[in-house]
Amino acid sequence: MRRILETELMEDEVNVAAYAAADFDVANSLFVTLLLRCASNASARARVVDLGCGPGDIAVRLAQAQPGWQIDAVDGSPVMLRYARRALDRADLHGRVRLVQARLPSPALERAAYDVIVSNSLLHHLPDPVALWRWLRRLAKPSADVLMMDLCRPASREQARALVETNSPHEPEVLKDDFVRSLLAAHTVAEVRQQLAAAGLDELVVEQVSDLHLVVRGRLDTR
Repeated sequence: MRRILETELMEDEVNVAAYAAADFDVANSLFVTLLLRCASNASARARVVDLGCGPGDIAVRLAQAQPGWQIDAVDGSPVMLRYARRALDRADLHGRVRLVQARLPSPALERAAYDVIVSNSLLHHLPDPVALWRWLRRLAKPSADVLMMDLCRPASREQARALVETNSPHEPEVLKDDFVRSLLAAHTVAEVRQQLAAAGLDELVVEQVSDLHLVVRGRLDTR
């Protein structure tokens, strides 16, 4: 099945509210566990950029798990960032997590500034992933750790719907419909490997880690 693009930014208040209220604990816990393993040698005072931070749950979890990390949480949607700001308020983390409204490429993000680059569920929103892969090296300090998790496209629309019903049976229909669209807009492991090869990022590894998710992980070579 070919990829079916969805809207790049989530800006509808109803959809964003449903997304922010959804239970992503399993996926987000998996992401943080994988990252702490992947970036086990990162400095205790590492600078981290979270690309496509959405309502801020990953940034909050990382800041709580690593009290010394300074995190730039980046999203192109002002509505999403409003929900992220509320999450930071609840966790009292504004001093350590900076919210940045930006889309790649963006002068708002410093070059060669980050020890750790993370992203969860951004890739499938991008019409063309080239901008993301090209900017990795520009954002990274030498030997930066990278972990990006995203959905993995199923073989059919019917399979996408079945996955949603299995993994999110109690979520509202508006979120389920968004979930299906996101699965249809996602990439396969083989496609992501091709993208990385074309971008000269062969040192990064791609693997499927659940029935829904793939990850891109590794340490960038110093070039």
